[in-house]
Amino acid sequence: MSSAPSPIGDHALESLKVIRDAMERAGAFTAVPGWSTVAVGLTALAAAPIAAGASDGRRWLAVWLVEGACAVAISGAFVVRKAKRLNLSLASGVSRRFALAFVPALVAGAAMTWVLAANGLKGFLPGAWLLLYGTAVTAGGALSVRIVPLMGLAFMALGLITLALPASWGNTMMAIGFGGLHVGFGAAIARRHGG
Repeated sequence: MSSAPSPIGDHALESLKVIRDAMERAGAFTAVPGWSTVAVGLTALAAAPIAAGASDGRRWLAVWLVEGACAVAISGAFVVRKAKRLNLSLASGVSRRFALAFVPALVAGAAMTWVLAANGLKGFLPGAWLLLYGTAVTAGGALSVRIVPLMGLAFMALGLITLALPASWGNTMMAIGFGGLHVGFGAAIARRHGG
């Protein structure tokens, strides 16, 4: 006894779902916006002289933490905007994998900020931040376009150099990294991959 064949439309829809899922798993996270990366770099370049003029380590830290919050807000808004423009779902598998690769190093950076600051070791923060941010970008960038992990590697290298330099270089290295690298790589991302 044979069952009735399923309508061709049901089979086609199931095939399309399988193909879409396979493409999503293999796809790259392309919602990394170049212009927001440039904007984040410009805000870091503006924050650097303010932080350099801070009267103590607590105020220096406050300036860079505010800058970090601004960077998150700018990046988040631009990622959502670019994803909408490209009709990409931020709930897709590749987007979730990007976040799962990117966020842990940022959480580690937040934990290290608390530990280093609480123990009077603020001089290590610039190198740790650059290194861990670079780690986040490299890990998340493995699921993105080729230039993104290269940017992450540049941040990691700068972080290692910063850790080897005297603490007095920290603010300058933050400007070079969070300012200069973001502006340079952001412009390249915008030019090659759109907004």
